[in-house]
Amino acid sequence: MELPLGPDPRTETLRRLQALLVQRFGRIERAADAWRQPEWALVQGVIGAQTRSEISNLATDRLLERWGSWEGVAEAPLDELQAELATQTYPNVAGERLKTCLTDLIARRGSVDLSHLEKLDTLEAMEWLEQLPGVGRKIAAGVMNASTLDRRAVVLDGHHRRILQRMGLVPPKANTDRAFAAIMPAMPPEWSGADYDEHHLLMKQLGRTWCRPSAPECPECPAQALCETGRRRA
Repeated sequence: MELPLGPDPRTETLRRLQALLVQRFGRIERAADAWRQPEWALVQGVIGAQTRSEISNLATDRLLERWGSWEGVAEAPLDELQAELATQTYPNVAGERLKTCLTDLIARRGSVDLSHLEKLDTLEAMEWLEQLPGVGRKIAAGVMNASTLDRRAVVLDGHHRRILQRMGLVPPKANTDRAFAAIMPAMPPEWSGADYDEHHLLMKQLGRTWCRPSAPECPECPAQALCETGRRRA
């Protein structure tokens, strides 16, 4: 007879971490409604590689304002699209990926329309999104969680994954897919989609402030006591 394994200790660590981050940074409000349409979230994710969210948000709005619809963006000349994305870290790559992604989506759905995702369970919807060119686990989770779909899917950017690895909550060399699979079972069951979204944004802030890629400032970090790396460096 197998004994029950009991609750995952990482779940309580995540609860305590969230409380510490809220105490340090304050609550984070969700994005404006216009920025929470699934199609908008998809575009923002595709063009956003290595670019701060604030910059990608403005670039996404500019695209829609200039061409009037996402179908218009898909039909825009590539050089004009890349020029409009000059604020992105990799504007040429962003333009190519976006045009290819939107063209493929139109071929599948007849328009830039993700309304069918509402009827799918979260993982099935993410796997559908990941068939689109340029869409990986991070972008798929972002569409499902940060949009009006409001699903319980954790968005793992470089900051978030790095912190989880340093804390010992996911394997140290896990890529985004493996880290997602590792941490999802530990996420607090009472957290809503909004809680997931706030958790991601707080972790991003932590990564920018103290848990940077090089020379992390562990003594100043509010999560040091919960972190394997932080305790070693104490």
